Amino acid sequence: MKKSKDYFMTVALEEAKKAFEVGEIPVGAVCVHNDEIIARGHNKVIKDNDPTSHAEIVVLREACRKIGNYRLKDVQFYVTVEPCPMCISALINARIGMLVFGAKSDKWGFMSRFGFDLKMWNHSFKVYGGIFNNESEKLLKDFFKDKRH
Repeated sequence: MKKSKDYFMTVALEEAKKAFEVGEIPVGAVCVHNDEIIARGHNKVIKDNDPTSHAEIVVLREACRKIGNYRLKDVQFYVTVEPCPMCISALINARIGMLVFGAKSDKWGFMSRFGFDLKMWNHSFKVYGGIFNNESEKLLKDFFKDKRH
């Protein structure tokens, strides 16, 4: 039986909560191929001392290792927050088939903030936003509220 977008976003949210618990910005992601999760992860910027260790990049690296190719044709990618320009560029270069994200990011989102139109690139894919938006947004707001106090 085919799993729903909600199912995979729930797993991405679990990853975001793991990031929250260790003091990383709570963003989680999963990569799906043939209806199975092949990679999952969350932000590790602080842990790795690496500004590129966003959830998307962490998961892309693992998925590429598992598939044995830097091209992730036909995978679906789920992330709790709209990807930043670095991450959307990596997803384009990986040639993913579909992106599903939760909360929009007015500060860093590739579409919301920067107006990236995937049609202008050599590869595009279906994009679905707002899946579990409220839950993703709440995690972020709670995280930054705790950081400010």
